[in-house]
Amino acid sequence: MATLPPLFLPLILFLSFNSSLAALLNLNVLSFGAKPDGTTDSTNAFLSAWTRACASTNPATIYVPKGRFLLRSVNFRGKCNNNAISFRIDGTLVAPVDYRIIGKADNWISFQYVDGVSIYGGKLDAKGTGLWACKNSGKACPSGATTLSFSNSKNVVVDRLTSLNSQMFHIVINGCHNVKMQGVTIIASGNSPNTDGIHVQLSSGVTILNSNIQTGDDCISIGPGATNLWIEKITCGPGHGISIGSLGKDQNEAGVQNVTVKTAKFMGTQNGVRIKSWARPSSGFARNIVFQHIVMKNVENPIVIDQNYCPGNKNCPDQVSGVKVSNVRYQDIHGTSATQVAVKFDCSAKHPCSGIRLEEVKLTYKNEVAEASCKHAAGTISGVVQPTSCL
Repeated sequence: MATLPPLFLPLILFLSFNSSLAALLNLNVLSFGAKPDGTTDSTNAFLSAWTRACASTNPATIYVPKGRFLLRSVNFRGKCNNNAISFRIDGTLVAPVDYRIIGKADNWISFQYVDGVSIYGGKLDAKGTGLWACKNSGKACPSGATTLSFSNSKNVVVDRLTSLNSQMFHIVINGCHNVKMQGVTIIASGNSPNTDGIHVQLSSGVTILNSNIQTGDDCISIGPGATNLWIEKITCGPGHGISIGSLGKDQNEAGVQNVTVKTAKFMGTQNGVRIKSWARPSSGFARNIVFQHIVMKNVENPIVIDQNYCPGNKNCPDQVSGVKVSNVRYQDIHGTSATQVAVKFDCSAKHPCSGIRLEEVKLTYKNEVAEASCKHAAGTISGVVQPTSCL
């Protein structure tokens, strides 16, 4: 077989390199009319860039340069012709100052039926403080919009994104498969209502890593139908902790299983690691859960299973939870409780919690031994466990 002389090799490499460049579609939102002044509506420019990327058969990058880009509610929808669309964001996306403009929508920025979408960097500023004030005043207000939503999608990456002052939930993952979120920063006031950091439901294969969440509700909430979740290196506070639930809101409900929460720190939160369900009939369940290598600092309820969940004690169902909680492992959890009862298992009388395991747990209250409380819960302990187990 004949070989090419060395003179031709640089030419071949040059042509190959340029061919790969031609295969990648680069789209700057400025080219579609977006303005980085924070006041000009850039919604249609972003949608035009998306339409071009979605129609391309080649991988595409939508670039958002430095500056502030005003967006109304925007829905990036598939199915696309390629499964490699990246948003690279150096700037900040801002919501309108008037919270009513996006407050009546379910979502501010949403992705539906997409495959292979990635978001790298950037800030999302939903300007939720106006709506929070409206809600706290007791006036009639819109329910508010989720800042960023992915639904019925797969192979999603969110990397180094910052979400500020969401009206409602910051990030929702619903009906998705294979989602990786890492280096995410979420910030909202500790008294902001319903501003969950990351909510996952009806989804599988979700990984959340190396993220810092400060908010007014759950830092991470795990809803019905969530399976095979891996959550690691999370700092939470202020907020309501990491919660599985609430479950049992509906009688026919998908369960939660195979969830690992590892190497997390809770600082001044209302709860640490929590499983919660309503006291009413349900086909739901929570099983095969691991909470491991966790530090609590001044947390009101460090370890809690609450199967009589009813926030504000208003319109409580006052029945018995049908949700089955089983095989929950608490390993290497230590720190301080802000209340005397540091471990509370308030389980269903109809379906008592089973397979609860406490391993190397040490929680103190004001430098004293804390207490544990159990109802309808059974399990085992190993190693040093403080407070003294009531299982």
